[in-house]
Amino acid sequence: MSASEETAREPQALASAVVLDAPPAEFRDVGEVLERARFDVRYHGTDNFVGARIDGYEAPRCFLTRPACEALSDVARALEREGLSLLIYDCYRPARAVAHFARWAADAADLRTRAEYYPDLRKADLFALGYIAARSGHSRGSTLDLTLADLKTGAPLDMGTPFDLFSERSWPDSPDVTAEQKGNRDFLADVMGRHDFDPFHMEWWHFTLRGEPFPDTYFDFPIR
Repeated sequence: MSASEETAREPQALASAVVLDAPPAEFRDVGEVLERARFDVRYHGTDNFVGARIDGYEAPRCFLTRPACEALSDVARALEREGLSLLIYDCYRPARAVAHFARWAADAADLRTRAEYYPDLRKADLFALGYIAARSGHSRGSTLDLTLADLKTGAPLDMGTPFDLFSERSWPDSPDVTAEQKGNRDFLADVMGRHDFDPFHMEWWHFTLRGEPFPDTYFDFPIR
């Protein structure tokens, strides 16, 4: 794929987005709903595959649609009985952030994060392989990235790979993890599935609410 083809994905991310100044009434601040959840909003800082704060992330907050928040609250309550909590990396993602990813992917010279985030892949192949998309389900407001953590210490469970590692080892069913790591992935998928969240076959951390309220709407409001 040429650089011009990759750059063309940037306006594609924004072309059909609903642009707003603030979250719609149907969205909730996850931190206000889940008081015991922990957050590590990677795209608000530089600890991510781009290596920079991502457009639209003006504050380290997470927003989801009301039905997604309600389902996630049920997940959190179930986990507390097991001595666990949620550690959330990303929720709603502005369409402008997805466009930022497209610009980064088109910059062939910027390989600063390759060793940490895509050591076995060519940057030019990330779109074709499905690790980055021209539009993201996160922009619909009912998809999130998360893991499990110890309720008391906040230490994350070992899932075998870090968040956002572009590798087949991050696939939920990868055979290249230990039995303990696979068990942790399966436990996460099971508890999310029991509360109406579907997994993504390429990322153990990625889940989307079943019957999401905005299946065809991509939002672009800043996270403040």
